[in-house]
Amino acid sequence: MSRPHLRTPRLELRPLQADDSDLLVELDGDPDVMEFLTGRPTEAREVIEVWMPRRTEPAHDALGLGYWSAFEEGDFVGWFCLTPDDGGASGAAELGYRLRRRAWGRGLATEGARRVLEHGFGTVGLETIRAETMAVNVRSRAVLERLGMRHVRTDVRDWDEPLPGAELGEVVYELTAAEFAATRP
Repeated sequence: MSRPHLRTPRLELRPLQADDSDLLVELDGDPDVMEFLTGRPTEAREVIEVWMPRRTEPAHDALGLGYWSAFEEGDFVGWFCLTPDDGGASGAAELGYRLRRRAWGRGLATEGARRVLEHGFGTVGLETIRAETMAVNVRSRAVLERLGMRHVRTDVRDWDEPLPGAELGEVVYELTAAEFAATRP
């Protein structure tokens, strides 16, 4: 199995490729986009040398999981991902997404993430999908709740350079295949 192209009414999601590195350099270089992730823009060299190899991991592709670049009418708006837990053996994966500022507040995160969940549960056959964000990231938490994910715990972690709000922890959300199926018409 490999990662297919996915579509929604407004988005085309295609498997992320090394050729997308310039798009991700711009995305990760925006301090507002990175506010709840690193609190700073990511340097181009780090995106290309550290993050691109992780985001184009061939082993994920073999599972039908990994990263998708998202486009609206041909314009890059961000990425979505499903990355396997335990190398894919557990039937669980983590949902992630990152969008350009101009794509915020328009429902694109929910729309793209829902399509990725459909792929994960329906095509890949995952049993559980989880996601996490900082407790103070209310916009991302709202997306997870619109997807039907439920808050299962809050972890307060030790960070070398904690971001503002880190003392409130990281919230972990989950959704099972059965819960997702129950929300489908």
